[in-house]
Amino acid sequence: MAKEGGPKMKTILQSEALQKYILNTSTYPREHEQLKELREETARKYGARAIIGVPPDEGLFLSMFLKVMNAKKTLEIGVFTGYSLLTTALALPDDGQIVAIDPDQGAFEVGLKFIKKAGVENKIKFIKSDGISALNDLLNNEASEATFDFAFVDADKPSYIQYHEQLIKLVKIGGIIAYDNTLYGGYVVSEEIEMHERSTVNRKAIIQFNNYIASDPRVEISQVPIGDGVTLCRRIIA
Repeated sequence: MAKEGGPKMKTILQSEALQKYILNTSTYPREHEQLKELREETARKYGARAIIGVPPDEGLFLSMFLKVMNAKKTLEIGVFTGYSLLTTALALPDDGQIVAIDPDQGAFEVGLKFIKKAGVENKIKFIKSDGISALNDLLNNEASEATFDFAFVDADKPSYIQYHEQLIKLVKIGGIIAYDNTLYGGYVVSEEIEMHERSTVNRKAIIQFNNYIASDPRVEISQVPIGDGVTLCRRIIA
C-alpha cells in the first residue's frame, strides 16, 4: 500500500490513500533504520506472509507507549522475525529485559542480525517454545510472578484466553497486556465471508476472546484501532 512497496499492510482503515498518508508522513520518516531493514528483509523472504508481522505504524505506537509507562521488564508471545521485538528492545532502557517466546527459531534468526546491528541483543532472552508451556515454566518460578511491566501477545488466536489467564499472574498490578489482531482485519463484524479454515477458526477465537476480556473485572481495557486491532489490558486487581 505504501510507496516503499512490499506486501499489503495490516490495517482496518477503509481508505488506502489515508493509510499511505499515515505511513509516508508520520511512520516511515520515524522508523528506525534497523526496523526498516528488518521489515524489508521479511518482505523479501516471506512475501505475502510478511503481513503477519506488526506493521510499522503499530510499532511506533508500541514504542511510545513503552516509554510513557517506563517499562523495563517485558514479555513477548509470538515473535516471527522480530519487528515488535526489536521495537521493544529499542524502546526499553539499557537495563531493560525482554523474554521472547516462539517455537520458530528460524524466523527469529531472520531478524536477529538486525537486532545485533542495533546493539540491543543483550536485552533479549529468546525461548524456543510454544507460549503456554513457556508461560507455565515462568509461573512455576515464584520469582517471576507479578514482575513484568508489559506483555505483548501476537500468537495463536485460539490460545488467547489461556494466555490471558497465565499473564494476569505474571504482569504486575498496573502493568499492561497488549493483544494484537483483536479486530481481525475488521472481520469480527462480517457475518458472511469466505475464509479458509484456519482464518475461520481464528476469527471465532478472537470474537470469543473479545467477549471474554470485556467482562473481566481484573483489568481495564481499551480497544485501539491500529493495525488490525490492539486491545490494551491494564491489570488492576490480583
